[in-house]
Amino acid sequence: MGNDRKPAPREVRLDNQQVRALAHPLRTRLLGALRVKGPATATRLAELLGTNTGATSYHLRQLAEVGLVAEDPDLGTGRQRFWRAAHDVTNWEPTDFDDDPDARAAIDWIQGNQVRHFVEHAEKWLAVQHEWSPAWRDAFGMGDIFMTIPSTRLAALQTEVWQILDRYRAEADPTEPGAEQVQIFLAALPLLADLRLADPPSEEER
Repeated sequence: MGNDRKPAPREVRLDNQQVRALAHPLRTRLLGALRVKGPATATRLAELLGTNTGATSYHLRQLAEVGLVAEDPDLGTGRQRFWRAAHDVTNWEPTDFDDDPDARAAIDWIQGNQVRHFVEHAEKWLAVQHEWSPAWRDAFGMGDIFMTIPSTRLAALQTEVWQILDRYRAEADPTEPGAEQVQIFLAALPLLADLRLADPPSEEER
């Protein structure tokens, strides 16, 4: 039996210049559209995103300057220019930009935009969930868990969860009967101060 696993996704660790360029509502949507839908022209992207070709052309060039998108010469014909995402996955750590106030402000905006996207996505799903089969409604969903662990353990936990997600993505077969495109969000946040769990009893209190 041959190896049917997909090649590893192309990843980029954002640098200070890239994060500043990406911190823009239309640019994040352009990059996302190219990653999900594949190469497209500025005109097609304008139609998809409800804007004009002048805006998409300008912002695609800004993304290209920092290496996040690139022209696809194999698809272009005449004056028609196709663009593609230069990577499949974007990585960063918030502390990557601690020494650059502008880049730090940019990553704060990007993270806030991710939260806004999740809320919009979840609200749209809740509005149409009853149109889906019971099997899918049970498969989708949200949940949370509380724990008290050091930062090293939390980082290890997230690494392990991402390894599982990467394995499932690599093994996914879009032609499998019943397969659907899904998006999985992962978040780990500190517990709000007014909701914090009680401290464990001391030795004297036990």
